[in-house]
Amino acid sequence: MKNLTEIALKNKDLVWYFIIITFIAGIVSYVQLGRMEDPPFTIRQMIVSASWPGASAQQMEEQVTDKLEKKIQDTVGLDYVKSYSSAGSTVIYVNLRQDVDNEKIRQRWQEVRNLCEDEKGNLPEGVYGPYYNDRFDDVYGSIYAVTGEGYSYEDLRKNAEKIRRLLLSLPNVQKISLLGEQTEKVYIEVENHKLAELGISPEIIANAIKTQNEMTPTGMVETKSDNIYLRITGKFKDIDAIKDLPINAGGKVLRLGDIAKVERRYSEPADPKMFFNGKPAVGVAVSMEPGGNILTLGDRLNDLIGKIKDDVPLGIEINKVSDQPAVVKDSISEFVSTLRESIIIVLVVSFLSLGVRSGLVVAGCIPLVLAGVFCGMYLLGIDLQKISLGSLIIALGLLVDDAIIAVEMMSVKLEEGYSRFDAACYAFRATAKPMLTGTLITCAGFIPVAFSKGMASEFCKSLFPVIAIALLLSWIISVMVAPLFGYYLIRIPNVKEKDEKKSISLEKVFYGYFKKMLIWCLNHRKLVIGLTIFSFIGAIFSLKFVRQEFFPPSLRPEILVALELPEGASLKASEDVSAQFSEFLNETKNEIDNYSYYVGEGAPRFVLTTSPKLPTDNYAQFVIVAKDVESREDLTKKIKQELAEKFPSVRTTLKFIQTGPPADYPIMLRVSGYDKNKVRELAGKVSNIVSQDPNNENVTLDWNEKSKVLHLILDQDKLRTMGITGQSVSNMLYMELSGMTVAQYYAGDRTVNIDLRLKNDDRQDLSKIKDIPIYLGSAGYVPLEQVAKITFEAEDGLIWRRNLKPTITVQADIKSGTANDATQKIYDETNELRNSLPLGYSIEVDGALSDSQKAIQFLSVPVPIMILVIITLLMFQLRDIKLVILTLCTAPLGLIGVGFGMLITDKSMGFVAQLGILALSGMIIRNSVILIDQIKKHLAEGEDPWDAVIDSAVLRFRPIMLTAAAAILGMIPLMKSTFWGPMAVAIASGLLIATILTLLVLPTMYAICYKIKK
Repeated sequence: MKNLTEIALKNKDLVWYFIIITFIAGIVSYVQLGRMEDPPFTIRQMIVSASWPGASAQQMEEQVTDKLEKKIQDTVGLDYVKSYSSAGSTVIYVNLRQDVDNEKIRQRWQEVRNLCEDEKGNLPEGVYGPYYNDRFDDVYGSIYAVTGEGYSYEDLRKNAEKIRRLLLSLPNVQKISLLGEQTEKVYIEVENHKLAELGISPEIIANAIKTQNEMTPTGMVETKSDNIYLRITGKFKDIDAIKDLPINAGGKVLRLGDIAKVERRYSEPADPKMFFNGKPAVGVAVSMEPGGNILTLGDRLNDLIGKIKDDVPLGIEINKVSDQPAVVKDSISEFVSTLRESIIIVLVVSFLSLGVRSGLVVAGCIPLVLAGVFCGMYLLGIDLQKISLGSLIIALGLLVDDAIIAVEMMSVKLEEGYSRFDAACYAFRATAKPMLTGTLITCAGFIPVAFSKGMASEFCKSLFPVIAIALLLSWIISVMVAPLFGYYLIRIPNVKEKDEKKSISLEKVFYGYFKKMLIWCLNHRKLVIGLTIFSFIGAIFSLKFVRQEFFPPSLRPEILVALELPEGASLKASEDVSAQFSEFLNETKNEIDNYSYYVGEGAPRFVLTTSPKLPTDNYAQFVIVAKDVESREDLTKKIKQELAEKFPSVRTTLKFIQTGPPADYPIMLRVSGYDKNKVRELAGKVSNIVSQDPNNENVTLDWNEKSKVLHLILDQDKLRTMGITGQSVSNMLYMELSGMTVAQYYAGDRTVNIDLRLKNDDRQDLSKIKDIPIYLGSAGYVPLEQVAKITFEAEDGLIWRRNLKPTITVQADIKSGTANDATQKIYDETNELRNSLPLGYSIEVDGALSDSQKAIQFLSVPVPIMILVIITLLMFQLRDIKLVILTLCTAPLGLIGVGFGMLITDKSMGFVAQLGILALSGMIIRNSVILIDQIKKHLAEGEDPWDAVIDSAVLRFRPIMLTAAAAILGMIPLMKSTFWGPMAVAIASGLLIATILTLLVLPTMYAICYKIKK
C-alpha cells in the first residue's frame, strides 16, 4: 500500500483544496437534505373490498370472501390473507412477504387485481366490486380542521375544498384528502297511509322523477359557420322544481310535494364524521412527496394558511390538528443537541488524553467527516430522520478512533526524535493497515441490518450506509488530513536527534499497575480463562431477566383512544358515545393542547407507524394531544379511570404512537380453525387464561358478538296467488326503509342523489314494521304482516378470517412491563391447551411479539455473511488461522457487559439493541486486531515472546482505551433517548467490559495458544 500520508504531505495545497471543497459541499448538502420524522418503509398491504347489498355476514363469507381469497392465494410472494365479512360487505387485507423487493410490489398488486377480475364472473349477481386500494401507506403529516359556529357541513366542505385547491399548488405536496365530508341527498319521504290511499306503486313515483331529470342528448344543428346545440328545459334546478313534479295517481295529477315530503339534507345514516375540540369539522389532510423537506413544506403551509385565514368568511376557523413539521423540527433539534453533546464529550476525551494541540487535530477531523457524510447522504438520497441522525451520533464515537491512533503514534515518534514528516509517515506505516482492517470489520458488524429483509430492517436501513461512510471517511482523513493538521499543530519540546531517540517508559505508575495485573493473568491463565467463561455464562443467563420489547413507544404527546361499540351498533350510537367522552375532555382542557375525533372510521395515517381503521359504524377514535410528555402520563390515568367508570359497555383501547411498526394491542393471540363455534370455544379458553393474570386488563375478542336482525318468513303461496315475488317484496322494503336512489340532482360541483323512502316515523319504529305497505298491483296495498311472519333473531355480524380459516384474536392491554414479555408469558401458559388442539386448529402469537420474531429471523439471515467477511478481513490482516480464531473468540466478550448493563439501567432488549450487539462484535474485534498486530511487530523485531505479549499490551493500552473511551462516552447522550437508549447502553457497557478483557484475556489466550512461558 502506498504511503498516503507521504502523498498528502507532499501535496499540501491539493489536500487543503479538497478539505475546503468538502466543507462547502457538506454545508450545501446538509441544507438540501430532506427532513422527515421517521425513515420510509414500505407497507406491503393491499385492500380488496366488495359489497353485496342484502347479504348476511355468513353469505358474504361463503359466496364472496371465500372465492376471492382462494384466488388471491395464487399471488406470488403472498405472506397471508386476512379478511372480515360483515352484512353486505367484505374487506380483504392482502399481505406480501417482507422479503419481496420494493420494485416488485406494484407488479404483485397488479397480479392481485388480475386474479380478482378473473374471479369476478363467478361472484353472485348483484355483487359490486371488487375494488382495490394499494395506496394504503400515504402519510398525512399536516392535517387542518375547518370549523365554524352556525355553518353547515356543506359550507365547511366548500371552504375546505377551496383550501385544498390552494394547497395543491405548493411544491412537494403529493396528495390532499378531505376528511369528514357529509354526502347530501334529496329525500322524498311518503307516508304509509298516503301510499295506501292513492293506490300507486312507489315505482310510478320513481319512474316519474327519473324520466324528468335524466340527462339525455337533444341533438346539434350544424350550420355553415357554427355548431348549435339544443338544450331543453325541465331539469331540476332546485328543490321546488322537484316538489312541483306532476305525478299521475289513479287518473289524478298531483304535485309530488302534495303527497311526499321533499328535503335536501345529509345522508342517513351519516358518513364518517370528524370533530375538532368537540365541534363538527371537515379536515384537510396533506401528504408530502417522498424525499421532500417537511420543514420547508411546513413553512410554506403556514404562510399560505395564514393568508387563507384572512380570506375566509367571518366565523370560519382553520385549526391545526397534526403538525408533523413542528414534530420533525423539535426532533431534529433534539438530535442536533445530542450530537453537540457527543462532540463535546469526544473532544474533552481527546484534549485530556492527547493534550491541547493533538486534541485540536482530532477536533478538526470531526466536522470534516460530518461534512463528507452529509455529501454521501445527499448522493444516496438519505433524509435527515430518526435513524440517520442516530447513526451519526453512534458513528461519532467511532470516527475519531483512527485519528486518535494516528495522532498518538505520531506524537510518540516525535517524542523519540523523529521529524514531523517522518513521524507522520511512520504512523501510516505502523497503523494504517490494521486501522483499515479494523474500520472495515466495524462496518461489517452492521451488515445484517444493511442486507436483511423485513419491515424492521427496512426501517433501520440507513444505519449501515451512514456509519460506513463515516468510518471509511474517518480512515481516509486520519491518514491524509490528520497528519497534515498534526504537521502544523503538534509540537514536542526538547526533541533529541533521531539517533538519540528514547523508547516509551513502561515504568510509569499507571502502566506499572497494569503490567503487574497482566503478568498475574499470564501466570494464572487457567483461572483467568475459567472466570471469563463463568462470567460469560452468567451474562447469557442474566439476559433472560432483561425486558424484551420490539420497539418502544414514542415520546410524542398524542394519546390514541379507540371506542368500539358492540357489533351492529349504529354510527349514531357511536357519535353519541363519542360526544359523552368529548364532554369529559372539555373538562380537562387545561391538560390538553387539542383533540380531534373520528366517528365511523379511524384517524388518517398521520404518522407512518400508525395503522388507520377502515370505515366501521360501531367505531370511533380520539387523537388527544397533551401539553407535553409529563402531562400525557397524568392525563392517561384520568382517561383510563373515566373510561372504566362511565363506559363499561364500550370496548376501549388506549395507546401511544409507536417508534416502529405498529400493533393494535400489547397482547395478541390468534385462534384459528375450521369451525366457528369451536374457534369461539377455544378463544374463550385463551381469554380466561389471559384474564387470570392480574397484570392484564381490558381482555377482549376482536369478534364474537351476534348482531340483531329481523327475520321475515314470507308466505310464498300467498305471494304467488297475488302475483308478486319475494324479490319484489325485498326491493320494495329496501326502497321504503333504506331509500332507493331514483335520480340525481345537479347543484354546482355536487351530484346529489334523489332517494325515495317512507317517512321517518314509519321506518324507525320497529313496532310499525309490520304495517309497512306492500304493493300488490291492481289489488293495492296490504300490510307486511299479511304476507310475512316477523321474528327477532341474531346472526354473526362480523367474521374474521386468516388464510381461509375463521380466526378470533384474543387481545389485551397490560398495566406494566413490555408487550413481548406479556405475550410470551401468556403463550407459554397456553402450552397445555395447544398440545390438545384438534387437527387444523392453532393458537399463535400476533402483534409485536410476532413482528419481533420475524424481524430476528430476517436479521439472522445475513449474519453468516457478516462472519465470513470479518474472517476474510482477519485472514488478510493476520495471515494466521490461530490468530484469527483467537481474535474471533474476543467478540462474545461484549455480552458480559451487555447483560449486566441492560439490567442495571433497566433497558429493554429490542430490535435496535440487538443491532447494537451485532455491531459491537466488530468494534471488539477491531481492538483485538490492533493488539495482535502489535505483538506480531514485537516478535518480528526479535523480542522474547513473553516480553512481546506484555510490551504490546502495555504499548497499545493507551490508544485502545482512548478509542474505547471516546466510543463509550460518546454514547452517553444517546442513553436518554427512548429509541436509541437500549442500543447505546448495549454498546457502551459491552465495549467497556470487552475492552478491559481484550487487554487482559486476549494476551492470556495468546500465551495459552502458543504455549508462551516466562
